[in-house]
Amino acid sequence: MPRTLDIQMNSFPIAGTFTISRGAKTEAEVITCTLVEEGGHGLGECVPYRRYGETMQSVFAQIEAARPLIEAGISRHDLLSAMPPGAARNAVDCALWDLEAKQTGDSVATRLGLAALKPLTTAYTISLGEPEVMAAQAREHAGRALLKVKVGTGDDESRIRAVRAAAPDAAIILDANEGWPEAVLERHLNIAAEAGVALVEQPLPSDRDGLLAEIRRPLLVCADESVHQTGDLASLADRYDAINIKLDKTGGLTEALSMKAEAERLGFSIMIGCMVGTSLAMAPAVLLAQNADFVDLDGPLLLARDREPGLRYAASLVFPPESTLWG
Repeated sequence: MPRTLDIQMNSFPIAGTFTISRGAKTEAEVITCTLVEEGGHGLGECVPYRRYGETMQSVFAQIEAARPLIEAGISRHDLLSAMPPGAARNAVDCALWDLEAKQTGDSVATRLGLAALKPLTTAYTISLGEPEVMAAQAREHAGRALLKVKVGTGDDESRIRAVRAAAPDAAIILDANEGWPEAVLERHLNIAAEAGVALVEQPLPSDRDGLLAEIRRPLLVCADESVHQTGDLASLADRYDAINIKLDKTGGLTEALSMKAEAERLGFSIMIGCMVGTSLAMAPAVLLAQNADFVDLDGPLLLARDREPGLRYAASLVFPPESTLWG
């Protein structure tokens, strides 16, 4: 039975509105790849991201262009050179991992040597808004162990202080999404440190982050938009303390595993993050995140409706995927 590829565009409503420094969205638009071959079928999901020049149509077209290679039986290793990093390759790569697991009867966790998967403490995202609105969101979720707070304006002091007051016991990550002007960088980092923030993600635009190497960093600063694949890491060692690995940036679990190993070798703290997608997109990332320092895999919690079956979430924990979902 030859391998066949099916590509679908899907949309899942977000519960309310998800807002970051670059704008707001009310639905998660994802692309799902299904590979069918003798012995099983494999699923993979990606989330096209306009920040990187991706649209639903362009990512769909990219996967469609690779159809002859995919249906001819391309391996995950050869896929790395056949498709560039990004959302399209992620969907195909994760579908190949799932297909291999279904065909062999060995789970992806087993193939990775992960004998005992454990539930992980995941961040929960507080959208960017006025300080009092963000404080209300934080207060509602103050019992969670870890909050990821979207910031990214020229004056975030009131937001940082309001959220900390509303959730005094939660660990906090700030995500500026490249939104802090250079003039306020040091002030905002110092305010974050005073508030007991654990980590700040991508405070400056990726093409202007050299300033981070020239200042004292009073807390961990994490690269997100500045890091996509393994080859990016060495040049970031002087300006970042941590990196955020997302499968839609690396182009799949295969490259992400290599990137994580090299980042650990270079001494970076590891964060495993996500775009706003369904449990199918999070499932491989849960495996990648098993010994990460920070986990941000709350995409399904932000949706009004997830896939069925989905991942199990309880309080601040996300549990490993069942094989009926992925892997």
